[in-house]
Amino acid sequence: MTNSDRTTSTEASAAAAPGKEHGREPGRGPGRGPGKRERLVAAAAQMLHQQGVEATTLADIAKAAGIPLGNVYYYFKTKADIIAAVIEAHAAAIGSMLGGIQAGQADPAARLKALFATLAGENEMVARYGCPHGTLCQELAKHADGAGAPDASPLVRIPIDWAERQFAAMGRADARDLAIQVIAAYQGAALLTSALRDPAVLERESRRMAAWIDSLR
Repeated sequence: MTNSDRTTSTEASAAAAPGKEHGREPGRGPGRGPGKRERLVAAAAQMLHQQGVEATTLADIAKAAGIPLGNVYYYFKTKADIIAAVIEAHAAAIGSMLGGIQAGQADPAARLKALFATLAGENEMVARYGCPHGTLCQELAKHADGAGAPDASPLVRIPIDWAERQFAAMGRADARDLAIQVIAAYQGAALLTSALRDPAVLERESRRMAAWIDSLR
C-alpha cells in the first residue's frame, strides 16, 4: 500500500461498499461489476481526497466515474449527499480493516501496533495527498455550522473507540486517553508527512508507536 499512483484502499472499498437499495440499478446482479452509484461514490472519494471538498464539483465526479452529469442526480441530489455517501463508504472500509486486524491478532497490543502499521503503510499516498480521513474531517469541520453539512467525525471516532477497547483489554484505566493519543499521533504524523512530502515520517512514527505500545504492557 505504498504506491502513490493508486487510490487508497478506502477509496477502492468505496466502490465495493453496498449501496442503498433505492440507488441500485434495476437488474444489476452479482458478477456485473459496480453499478453507477458505487462508481460515483468511488470517484467522489478519490476526487475529494486529491482535490479537496471545495475544488471538487459534481461534474468532476461524474467525469471521473465515466457517467453523464445528468445521471448523477438520479442517485445524489446535491454535493452534500454524495459526500455523505463517501463518509459512509470510508466508515465501512475502516470497520472492515479493524475487523480484519481483530480476527488476525489475538493480543490487543499487537492489534494496536497492526492498526498504526496499516495506516502508516499508506505513507506514499499520504505524502502526496494527506490522510483521506483526516483531511476530509478537517475540511468539513470548517462548514459544520452550515445547514446539511455532512459529519465526517465517525472517520476518527471509529478507530478511537476501537483502540480504546484494545487498551481496556490490556487493563489500562486510561484507555480512552491512550486511544486518542494513538490516533492523534497518526494524524499528526500524516500532516507532517504531507507537508514535508516525506513518506519516511510515517515510517519512523510507526516504529516509535510500536515501541511505545509495547512499553504499556
